[in-house]
Amino acid sequence: MRITTVLAAMLAATLLIGLAKAEASPRKRLDERTQVCRILDFYNSGWVSEGSKIFEESCKKCHYQGNDKGAPFLYSESKSMKGWNRVFFERYPRCAKNGEWASLSEEQIQKLNDYLYRNAANTYDPNDAADCG
Repeated sequence: MRITTVLAAMLAATLLIGLAKAEASPRKRLDERTQVCRILDFYNSGWVSEGSKIFEESCKKCHYQGNDKGAPFLYSESKSMKGWNRVFFERYPRCAKNGEWASLSEEQIQKLNDYLYRNAANTYDPNDAADCG
C-alpha cells in the first residue's frame, strides 16, 4: 500500500514537471501566416533582440500604463504564446486595423511576434540556461 502511494506521488510529480516544462522556453514557433517554423533563441527573440526593440519603440508608444490613447497596457506576459500568435495571425487589435502597423515591415512584425511569443506568460524558466542569455 505504501509503495503504491509513493509510486503514485512520483508519477504525479513527474507529470507536473513535464506539464510545467511544456510551456517554458519555447525553441520554435509556427508562423501561421507564412506556415514557416521559426527557430527561437535568446539573441533573435530574447530581451536583446530586434523584436524587443520594436516592441519598445513602436508598441509601447501607446500601450503604456496610464496612457491617454485608450490602448490597453501591454507587456510581453500580457498574453500566452497562443494569444500572441492569434494577435499576429488575425490582426484584430485596433492598432492593426487602423494602419498603425503599416509602418512595420512583415519581417519586423514576425520578429515582434517571435519576441512576444518567446517571452509570453508562463514561458520563463529560471532552471533553463537559455533564459539567462
